[in-house]
Amino acid sequence: MALKKSELYSSLWSSCDELRGGMDASQYKDYVLVLLFIKYVSDKYAGHPYAAITVPPGSSFRDMVALKGKPDIGDQINKKIVGPLASANKLSDMPDFNDATKLGTGKEMVDRLTNLIAIFENKNLDFSRNRAEGDDILGDAYEYLMRHFATESGKSKGQFYTPAEVSRVIAKIIGIHEGHTTSSTTVYDPTCGSGSLLLKVADETPIKVTLYGQEKDAATAGLARMNMILHDHPGALIEQANTLSNPRFKEGDDALKTFDYVVANPPFSDKRWSNGIIPLEDDYQRFSLFGTPPARQGDYAYLLHIIRSLKSTGKGACILPHGVLFRGNAEAEIRRNLIKRGYIKGIIGLPPNLFYGTGIPACIIVVDKEHAHASKGVFMIDASAGFLKDGNKNRLRAMDIHKIVDVFNKRLEVPKYSRMVGVEEIEKNEFNLNLPRYIDSQEPEDIQDIEGHLRGGIPVADIDALQC
Repeated sequence: MALKKSELYSSLWSSCDELRGGMDASQYKDYVLVLLFIKYVSDKYAGHPYAAITVPPGSSFRDMVALKGKPDIGDQINKKIVGPLASANKLSDMPDFNDATKLGTGKEMVDRLTNLIAIFENKNLDFSRNRAEGDDILGDAYEYLMRHFATESGKSKGQFYTPAEVSRVIAKIIGIHEGHTTSSTTVYDPTCGSGSLLLKVADETPIKVTLYGQEKDAATAGLARMNMILHDHPGALIEQANTLSNPRFKEGDDALKTFDYVVANPPFSDKRWSNGIIPLEDDYQRFSLFGTPPARQGDYAYLLHIIRSLKSTGKGACILPHGVLFRGNAEAEIRRNLIKRGYIKGIIGLPPNLFYGTGIPACIIVVDKEHAHASKGVFMIDASAGFLKDGNKNRLRAMDIHKIVDVFNKRLEVPKYSRMVGVEEIEKNEFNLNLPRYIDSQEPEDIQDIEGHLRGGIPVADIDALQC
């Protein structure tokens, strides 16, 4: 029987209660997820010599339980559990379980860590014989915690997680399921967060592909490495550094490594994107061909990095705020050059308030280098009206995902929803890609005929409308 998610979530929330007060919500999330990881790999792999994950002797969750109540519990967790486990599996950026500024000192730390461990001793959290529904332990847990913490933390920590529904859309529209994938097929995410988007793309392939990711935040990069392991991708390469100023996947000193598929959900409108970069002297020539993004608006910097990171036959998708479709000046020039080169295959406008940390609407820019020479226009979808209200956020339903994917992959022109827009029409609009210019998604106003209601009968206007 599958582990009930309700049991998992209840345990996670109880864990959070133990950590509240000493640190920001975005920080204690990391402690909870690392403890979940240790419990999971211990249940699944401890004592198995040829397992994908190595759990060194003395470093399992059972050994952690033996440390409960000890006055040096934090230091012992670091030395005996976290350290050896991280070293054996090439993990890094693990949280410090002996950090007095976050966990308290003396008895406060001892009690807090002892109670935290006790929560994961719950017999209902036994991963040795089953996995959670959906087979995504860390992904489900991360999404659950992000939903609860995005508001509580008061910070835009949601940029590290792409909602699963949006990840599924991207995975199904970039064409990886259509191609002839092999073990040498490469997928890259330059702002990979916890790795959920990469994993959703990998799920669309019939065989295991090679995954690459880079993440600026050290703790989140550690979560991504753990997520890869939990999803049977121990060979995935996750690097920690600023992708724009210090790309870690290179060929030689001055060329970016190129990939078959690139997907990303970069931080929206990054105002510090150029830190550490002199755009006009960029070693990787990301901005010389299409233009330099504005100093305080980094959306196109990430998109141009993606394009430069694609092979000549590569395909990709990037989530960006709607402003990239219509903002002027330097961004208008970049947009014009991308369209003329034929790189933008499609644009999908998403509903507002889908992402954690921001309520602004976003879009998916779909890139296709392979067929750019034959491109005649941009396929556009306005999917902004298809969603379910879920608390203070919106979510894509299964029917919304299916409609987006089906319409995009089949190039179906649906009134008030989608159409193929030729380059000539886009040029007439001065390369402005704002979706309402091309798709009128507004429903006609329901005009009431008061006299008709009072006197009865069918209003003349309604009869005329039927004859149209």
